[in-house]
Amino acid sequence: MSERFRAYRIHSGKEGVQAGFEELTLDDLHEGDVVIHTEFSSVNFKDALAATGEGKILRTSPCIGGIDVAGTVVSSSDRRFNEGQAVLVTGCGLGEAHDGGYSEYVRVPADWVVPMPHGMTLREVMALGTAGFTAALAIHRMEHNGQDPEMGRIVVTGATGGVGSFCVNMLSALGYEVVAVTGKASEADYLRELGAAEVLLRDDVDYGKRPMEKALWGGAVDNVGGEALTWLTRTVNWWGNIASIGNAASPKLETTVFPFILRGINLLGINSMATPMELRRRIWDRLAEDLKPSALDRIASEEVDFDQLPAVFDDMIAGRTRGRTVVRIGKR
Repeated sequence: MSERFRAYRIHSGKEGVQAGFEELTLDDLHEGDVVIHTEFSSVNFKDALAATGEGKILRTSPCIGGIDVAGTVVSSSDRRFNEGQAVLVTGCGLGEAHDGGYSEYVRVPADWVVPMPHGMTLREVMALGTAGFTAALAIHRMEHNGQDPEMGRIVVTGATGGVGSFCVNMLSALGYEVVAVTGKASEADYLRELGAAEVLLRDDVDYGKRPMEKALWGGAVDNVGGEALTWLTRTVNWWGNIASIGNAASPKLETTVFPFILRGINLLGINSMATPMELRRRIWDRLAEDLKPSALDRIASEEVDFDQLPAVFDDMIAGRTRGRTVVRIGKR
């Protein structure tokens, strides 16, 4: 294929980060076994950090942005995939070390490609994207480590973001009483619509100072890090799990060993980028089945055309977004 196509490419150098639309050919893309004609991508916080230079995300330059992609196979040198097959890729270094999903055509290693889960559409899997996958992975690992609704309430920090929104919705559907923590008072009704039994405003939370405070939660999902994660280690009850996902507030964690050795709590690191393929496919199967969010359209209510992509980055960095934004790369 020699035709030219559009891609949103990021250049990082001594003068900072420059990003914009460029016309490329397949020869300009990083190597791979499978060529995909992109229909949809999405916007994650990591995508916004990379495109704006607000975070050191890129591991190669130039690099096409976008850590998610869904489309149909154009060609494959790997027998596992056939022309016209619907597929998706999330994480795996896309948009960081390998050209990503903000391109009309994507070329990736076959080992990264996931066949479309049964009963799902290309748009649905990008409405979920890395955020939905990460939320499901966190819940899956917590369950594997013994988490159960009978252990008590689950608290979710950064609850209006993509991962947080999905966690609230998925956990409530599984029978958990969910407490959502947010800095946005205006989004309380939205979080209750997703299934939150209670909404706590971040500024009203007493983080405490003692190594262990009163046990409040059966478990937790943390998207912000820093003081909030420290607070969770102090307040999660016996044998509870904390899924640590993000560091939007801070990468620091200042705690003691006491919650771990006296209450037996577990801190689970959630890495969606390097998830082994067997587990990756299991999580996508669950996203098509028992973990499929009932409020998917509510969480991913925003859809933009490819041309509108740059404006979404600025809004996300400024905290003006909630839930998920789907990007339509293919023509309507």
